[in-house]
Amino acid sequence: MGTPRTVGIVWGLLILNTLGSAGAQTIVPLPRSLIQMVTMGALVAAFTLALVLNLRLRIQAGAYLFLLTLLLVSSVISSARLESGFGALFRCVRLALFVGTLWLLSRWWDGGPTFVRHHIRMYFAVLGSVAVGLAVSPGAAMPDLYGGRLVGALWPLTPPQIGQYAAVITGLTVLLVLGRRTDRAGAAVVIAASSVLLALTHTRTATLGLFIGLALAIGSLVLTSAAARRFFTWAVLCAAVAAVVFGPALRTWFLRGQSQENFSSLTGRAKVWDALLAVPRTASEQLFGVGLGDKSFGGLPIDNSWLAVYHEQGLTGIALVAAFILVLGGVALLRPPSLSRACAIFLISYCAIASYTEAGLGDASPYLLHLAVAASLLTTPAAATALSTPEIPRQRVPRWARRSEVT
Repeated sequence: MGTPRTVGIVWGLLILNTLGSAGAQTIVPLPRSLIQMVTMGALVAAFTLALVLNLRLRIQAGAYLFLLTLLLVSSVISSARLESGFGALFRCVRLALFVGTLWLLSRWWDGGPTFVRHHIRMYFAVLGSVAVGLAVSPGAAMPDLYGGRLVGALWPLTPPQIGQYAAVITGLTVLLVLGRRTDRAGAAVVIAASSVLLALTHTRTATLGLFIGLALAIGSLVLTSAAARRFFTWAVLCAAVAAVVFGPALRTWFLRGQSQENFSSLTGRAKVWDALLAVPRTASEQLFGVGLGDKSFGGLPIDNSWLAVYHEQGLTGIALVAAFILVLGGVALLRPPSLSRACAIFLISYCAIASYTEAGLGDASPYLLHLAVAASLLTTPAAATALSTPEIPRQRVPRWARRSEVT
């Protein structure tokens, strides 16, 4: 059975929900309440459509969704004490709808690149809105407030968000080209446009995640794919030449005009992390956290998935998040080389790298969608399992043979 086209619409609504409501000033001012209404309405619509498509509630059971459900339960326990206010319970409802939609969509997880294509199309549409905003109002798209880095001028998107989307779809498109699963002309447009937008965001985490993730993913194909070997060789040569010829320019881009002190403290993140860890906590808060919040501490963003999970969901949340990343990574390493395995390795490694300077692994976010795509790539469909062990037809034994056995 093929995947209905409506599944792509559901996936797009999930992506819309995770775009967030806080960011740069847009050309046309959008009230935050209106943006939140749109994003939450998209999630409700996604859940409703997924339920209509899967009324019989057929699902693909897997460790990722099971552990994500346990994380939801842990979040409800921590939020029920209302230390973070009633907003924590609202975020639990949002996470419940998010996880429920993934469960309903798991019916169509078959180990193929279907959800990879949905991922690329939807995020490329988001980047298209960023490019339009840049063309219409370059000043609003690259404001001085963000140091001249690219932001969303039509929808409030921050440079790290744009960098993340650009890096992920660039890496996935490169892998589809190596696996000969997409048109090269269309792929060239996606890769070129996304790479330019990534460079304009000056996002170091996304850039490192792209290169390291691609290196690991292509490395998993080197022994079985001649195209992967050629690409890997040329990439190494081009990187060496670029490091020699454009070394000073690359260093300037990487530092973004920051002082050595600011760079060593990760743009001030380390100070927030130290303050968060220094706060005394009760045994209950250490175990379950203070409840789902806006991923900030003292009015400043935490910008670290592990510390954000520790603050909001405690050590229990950290254990569950670590468990589903390790499980996905372990399953990917145990699978034989394939395009699906390479795409999954890229997504898992990218999320693991980005978790150091970006929050999102403990709540409904693009990172959980990236890992959901990885889980869909690592799923073995039940139909394939059944076909691999066909039933042997019973042979009819003649009556004379049965008589001879008796005698």
